[in-house]
Amino acid sequence: MQPLVGIAIVLGCIFGGFVLMGGTFDAIWHPVEILIIAGGGAGALVLGNPNHVLKELSTQMRKIITRKKQGSEFQRQLLLLMYELLQTAAGGLKALDAHVEDPASSPLFQRYPMVLEEPKLLAFIVDNFRLMAMGKINAHELEGVLEQELEAIHEELTQPSKSLHKIAEAMPGFGILAAVLGIVLAMNSVAEGADAGAISAKVGAAMVGTFLGIFFCYGVLDPISNMMKQLVNQEASNMECVKVVLCTHVAGKPALLAIDAGRRLVQLNIKPSFAQLESWINAMGGEGEEAASPKRRATDKAGDQRAKAA
Repeated sequence: MQPLVGIAIVLGCIFGGFVLMGGTFDAIWHPVEILIIAGGGAGALVLGNPNHVLKELSTQMRKIITRKKQGSEFQRQLLLLMYELLQTAAGGLKALDAHVEDPASSPLFQRYPMVLEEPKLLAFIVDNFRLMAMGKINAHELEGVLEQELEAIHEELTQPSKSLHKIAEAMPGFGILAAVLGIVLAMNSVAEGADAGAISAKVGAAMVGTFLGIFFCYGVLDPISNMMKQLVNQEASNMECVKVVLCTHVAGKPALLAIDAGRRLVQLNIKPSFAQLESWINAMGGEGEEAASPKRRATDKAGDQRAKAA
């Protein structure tokens, strides 16, 4: 809803103000100039980026259009999924094989469909639980590995927004290019003996190219680039949450404390309280701490013992 409101404000104020000043849409409707400017920008985008960046750009654009907001329900599913995976790992990391080898067919993962719909986050979770299952790794080593991986992922995911931002900055230049071509046509009409009215109409049409270039830059592409950047930051925040949960668990903390450590990295506007997190976990095995599952109690007890030994 909010993007639609923003689009309405931009279009209403710019083109509505033009009409209020006495302008008509016929004066600014020049499809050929739109073709020159938009086509030039699209060509430069294809020319300057490898195929995988263009594919990721297309993926992020679709996410922006569909605008699936990750609210408190998504965070609930993510935190409870991590909790169940830690509980399963308490019986031996090999017990995770049935789930991490094929998450889509795992009953555990199927209980959290919103996480399954995020392939990058899902791959990050599965790969790092596999890493834990391969052998002993301490919290410091795991944190270093995950930190480097997150930096690489963030750099790759922000490349489309950076590329689109550069094209946005180039739009006024493409607008000037279209305007220059329009002026060339106007000068040719002077040589052909056209009257003053026809020449002024061609010059006015040429100036529309400059307007369109600036409009595409600040009214279209730059806001889209910013939305893509926020989308990537949200995905990175979810992965950072997973990283902290894993590192805290490997450090020997109980499952509940590990999940709470991840909860603290959730965006403030959708971050659940600790009491709310605990109620979600209690609801998985019954009401209250006494009704919690035996597996959970055994896991927390083992975590306490590991913490004392450390």
